Amino acid sequence: MALQQGDPSEIGGYRLEDRLGAGGMGVVYRGRSVSGRQVAVKVIRPELAEHPEFRTRFRHEVDAARLVSGAFTAPVLDADADAPAPWLATSYIAAPSLADRVARQGPLTAPAVRQLATGLAEALRDIHRVGLVHRDLKPGNVLLADDGPRVIDFGIARAFEGTQLTTAGVVVGTPPYMAPEQFRLSTATPATDVFALGSVLAYAATGRVPFGTDSAHAVGFRVVYEEPDLTGVPEELRPLILACLAKAPEQRPTVDQLLGRHPVAAPAPATVAATVTVVATGANAPLGRPARPAPVAPPAPAGPPTATRTDPPAQEAAEGSASIGLLVLMMVVPLVLVGLIAFLAS
Repeated sequence: MALQQGDPSEIGGYRLEDRLGAGGMGVVYRGRSVSGRQVAVKVIRPELAEHPEFRTRFRHEVDAARLVSGAFTAPVLDADADAPAPWLATSYIAAPSLADRVARQGPLTAPAVRQLATGLAEALRDIHRVGLVHRDLKPGNVLLADDGPRVIDFGIARAFEGTQLTTAGVVVGTPPYMAPEQFRLSTATPATDVFALGSVLAYAATGRVPFGTDSAHAVGFRVVYEEPDLTGVPEELRPLILACLAKAPEQRPTVDQLLGRHPVAAPAPATVAATVTVVATGANAPLGRPARPAPVAPPAPAGPPTATRTDPPAQEAAEGSASIGLLVLMMVVPLVLVGLIAFLAS
């Protein structure tokens, strides 16, 4: 997308070449360093930059984001929280987003979704490891590179939370991918990202979001109170996605559990709705998703005793004995009759 009128031609020494997109927090450009290296430069909206608390949070979050260097994230290369318009630069990845891929070619196959889940779980593990929470994991923030997915825009949304703008009706995150606790309590933890992961995987498998895409209020109500619509999700993926979409944060698997690093004991059968096989290759840790206990059938009314079914081996033995007795009887009866006839004739 070409630069628009009013767009800067340079930010922080990076020459801007075109727009990659725009969102609630700012505009993302493709730029080049002096050496010719391509970067993605995100410039924060001017109205956000007016708030000192935002700049402070932005600075802290960028410092933490610099520590994330996993294989499935786009690392932060440069940033300036004190510029007239705060910005940060990350590695530029020439790959379509998951949203673009699904819109153009349709849903991914079940094996491709599992591979995507592995990459995203690893990316979230690297983000959580440095104390960050993504808060806005969605198909537009997932790039499908040839060597695996890349997660972008991590750790920045928290800088937006707590500012005066959050009290003016601005939602932090994208409603169809937000967790119940984000709507109810405006809080976010690593479990929040796991919930978003479940929604992203459902979208990848079906092309639809499990809680809809209409108004934020309607989506929020469904996220908090209703079950996800997983119509069209392959059966082999449903346990994994349902586990991630548990309403209570503590009932969701951690990314380490998804990757098989910290297996958990299977819960009691009465509280298990499904068993989830971990995503990572070479690991098979079961994960249970708590559910409502199944109703227990009432005891049968008292009455006359019913016949019990004979155990097959005992039944076969009884039938064999009866057959032998009948054969002996058939042999003895003729002899008795012959003897009786001879006695009467004498």
